[in-house]
Amino acid sequence: MSSLTCGFIGLGLIGGSIAKAIRNNIPEAQLIAYDINTASLALALEEKVINQGFDSIGEVFGNCDYIFLCAPVSHNDENLLLLKKYLSKDTILTDVGSVKTGIHKHIEALGLTEQFIGGHPMAGSERFGYQNSKASLLENAYYILTPSDTVPQEKVSAYQTLARSIGAIPLILTYAEHDYVTAAISHLPHVIAASLVNLVKNADSREGVMKMIAAGGFKDITRIASSSPTMWQQICLTNTENITGLLRDYIDNLNKIADCLDERRADDIYDFFDTARNYRESFINASSGPIKAEHVLTIDIADKPGSIATIAALLAEHDVSIKNIGINHNRELAEGALRIEFYGKDALMAATEILRKNAYSIHTK
Repeated sequence: MSSLTCGFIGLGLIGGSIAKAIRNNIPEAQLIAYDINTASLALALEEKVINQGFDSIGEVFGNCDYIFLCAPVSHNDENLLLLKKYLSKDTILTDVGSVKTGIHKHIEALGLTEQFIGGHPMAGSERFGYQNSKASLLENAYYILTPSDTVPQEKVSAYQTLARSIGAIPLILTYAEHDYVTAAISHLPHVIAASLVNLVKNADSREGVMKMIAAGGFKDITRIASSSPTMWQQICLTNTENITGLLRDYIDNLNKIADCLDERRADDIYDFFDTARNYRESFINASSGPIKAEHVLTIDIADKPGSIATIAALLAEHDVSIKNIGINHNRELAEGALRIEFYGKDALMAATEILRKNAYSIHTK
């Protein structure tokens, strides 16, 4: 890939992370980017991630081997119309959206199916913008490709090779399969988490007792309810049919277990939990899906002044950054009094080693 040239339409969290991963793994690549945020372009140039930055889409993008559509989905239509004037037939055109049907339909309408391969790197962060992008975001993450029916196989193979070269795991699906799968394992869980939080909010006492003791299992299964409401509004409006179909199936299952409880059918209640437990324990223990794992440890500490500060200072001395730290008041499903969250797996592993060497008792998930 010595002559690789990639264009980025939008250079936010995902676009920036892909660009950084390419720069790290294919340093000789030529990377160009368009973004309305000139500060992002300036920072990417300063960091030598991109070779050129532009505040408009022009003919320079006609020389690209790949063009990544990384701007907000609502801008894809206008950006594609501008790009089409300059697009080479040899360019692989792709996107990074979490719903694929809409972009594929638009590509069909524009007559660009022979060079379009939908892309969805299944990685993300609660942070956004180029300033929070990092090459490691894509490492060992599934990178789903949804080729158009008429795109040549050699283009698909080339894209798979590129995805592997930046540390991702390419997986081929049709766009319909992609949207159904992500509805089940990403979109519906966000709806459920938000509905459960709202249920507790509405059921709580005036004194807020439920909120006060909400921790352990409840916080684990509702963590994703903290995600961007704007993003999830748009996902729900673009993958509606899949989400509502699965949501109705989920409601049917809830009604069935409610019947089991009302009728005190002990065997069925046991099977309900046992089946879920067995299937859950067969999951791959990796952060390669759309709902990212937390990097958390809990630690036993003495209840005396300075205990937390001592631990924070110890980790700081070893350049380990802490994302969040706090007392775990509800330890129904978690051991350890102090909960520490880190930005990544490497930081978690380093902290675990440091604290154990200093005779602290550590509990990890």
